[in-house]
Amino acid sequence: MSAPLYGLLLAGGRSTRMGRDKAALRVAGRSQLEHVMALLAPRVERAFVSVRAEQRADPLRAAFEQIEDTRDNLGPIAGIIAAQERFPQSAWLVLACDLPLLDEATLEFLLRARAPERLATAFRSSHDALPEPLCAVYEPRSRAALAAYVAGGRNCPRKFLLQADVHLIDEPNPRALDNANTPEEYAAAMSTMGAAPAAETRRVTVQYFALLREQAGRSAESVVTAARTPRELYAELGGRYPFTLDPTVLRVAINSEFGDWLAPLKEGDAVVFIPPVAGG
Repeated sequence: MSAPLYGLLLAGGRSTRMGRDKAALRVAGRSQLEHVMALLAPRVERAFVSVRAEQRADPLRAAFEQIEDTRDNLGPIAGIIAAQERFPQSAWLVLACDLPLLDEATLEFLLRARAPERLATAFRSSHDALPEPLCAVYEPRSRAALAAYVAGGRNCPRKFLLQADVHLIDEPNPRALDNANTPEEYAAAMSTMGAAPAAETRRVTVQYFALLREQAGRSAESVVTAARTPRELYAELGGRYPFTLDPTVLRVAINSEFGDWLAPLKEGDAVVFIPPVAGG
């Protein structure tokens, strides 16, 4: 049985690169903190804002339940540790407050893919393929490992996930986890939100073999998708079916020819995902 899921919105940073409080920046007519909390709260049993001691009385943060950092100068990992110390039996959906492009579909995709038997479930960055530690689910079992990691003088949550037993999944929306750490990044995000066109869709046929056929419960189907590449398509389908194979162990064919995972998909393409022989 999965542990109860609580939510933690990390808003204890000093915003030195932004030059002003990132949590208070406006996104879709409200503060960035309120924007992300509105996505987080409906998906967890209880939602908290992570704060430093001097931030407790800030009106923006005081509107929500808070968990105060218990350690100084550790960055975001301090908030995760404080939350685990306060509620050690809970799993935590951890989100950074500087994710203006985060959407409901991305969070739902993460929660459907949650692997409670692992230490954490996290996205593989669409930019560098490294784990995304600040939009992830940390299971109760990760508490001891995180504490030992920090006790060893380390504080980078991404490097923790790189060496931990983590279930990594691909992002269904490659822009959803783009941070806004600087004025330039914030302006770019606002431009994207204001000018984003409706997602272009295309109909493709998909064939499944071996283990994938068993997990999808079908050998083929026609799909209308906004996925731009086979990699995005596989990630999208992974939110619908309980796929267990990482794309790195698969081959992909497009229109009867082996292709590249990042090749652009076109209307009418026939896509085949091919597991290794041992996979089925």
